[in-house]
Amino acid sequence: MGDNKEKKGSQSELQQFDDVFQELVDDILNCPAVKGTDTTAAVEWFRRVAEYNVPFGKKNRGISVVTSIRELKKDFTNDDLRRARILGWCVEWLQAFFLVADDIMDASITRRGKDCWYKVDGVGLTAINDSFFLESAVFQILRKHFGDQPYYLHLVELFHDTIMQTVVGQCLDLTTAPPEGKVDFTKFTEETYAAIVKWKTAFYSFYLPVALAMYMAGISDEASHSSAKTILLQMGHFFQVQDDYLDCFGKPEVIGKIGTDIQDNKCGWLVVQALQRASPEQRQVLQENYGQHEERRVERVKTLYRDMDLPQVFADYEESSFQQLMALINSSSGALPPAVFVNFAQKIYKREK
Repeated sequence: MGDNKEKKGSQSELQQFDDVFQELVDDILNCPAVKGTDTTAAVEWFRRVAEYNVPFGKKNRGISVVTSIRELKKDFTNDDLRRARILGWCVEWLQAFFLVADDIMDASITRRGKDCWYKVDGVGLTAINDSFFLESAVFQILRKHFGDQPYYLHLVELFHDTIMQTVVGQCLDLTTAPPEGKVDFTKFTEETYAAIVKWKTAFYSFYLPVALAMYMAGISDEASHSSAKTILLQMGHFFQVQDDYLDCFGKPEVIGKIGTDIQDNKCGWLVVQALQRASPEQRQVLQENYGQHEERRVERVKTLYRDMDLPQVFADYEESSFQQLMALINSSSGALPPAVFVNFAQKIYKREK
């Protein structure tokens, strides 16, 4: 294995991952597209944007690029791991772009345990431009660190495709549940929910990190990527169902945000399950209270969910879906090591945030 043996006692993978962040911030802010004699104010602002929004997530997506390359490339080197960490940060930057924009669209209040960026004093709708900066930063990083690599074009095209897929998913989400719009439960179906999850979350959160590592490892054939995508999109669905449950029943101090899916009239897993089980009287309660911002109406919906035993429905779903996911991994991973997918799945199983 040569020089791929790292010093393991001193730093965890998370610490080694974190160590790369500040260097990448400096790279972006010193690139010719940003730095000029007359752009000092913008450079200072964008440093604040990056340092507030990018490095405080769970980082499962980013670190999954690193854990995946360890499994996919038997002769990985320290240089491979460093490149994987840089690609992992590209995923984290991309997510920051999505979240900054999404919080504005959803009128969210908190994110990762603090005010959403647009809620910070002096920011406001400047955050829209800041989200564009976070997106653009991804491609500056790719050009600087991977421009000389044979798989560079694969990376660039993958990020462009992933952005478009997520934009499609956001459109499905917003048009199904327009802010301040009329509640239309006829749109809240399993099929609609699955489409939103697939396009808005699963591609960027699950397929993207593994696909990046696959391209790094020289795996670019369509069959391998198709097999990986099948598994990872199902994993993304599982993850989003958890997220919807935690939005309603998770503790804000644990999950790092105040859930607003009920207020925002979202086509979420819980309301879809409730509509499938509701009596005419219960459906009327949902019709009168869902998509409303008054606290008593939100609590009325949550009480109804509890009365319908949806926390137990979720617990049963989580267990059965995880077992189905593991069976799919063991039967469909093809030439790819199952550990690539198992590592990812174990990070999200029974998570609380």
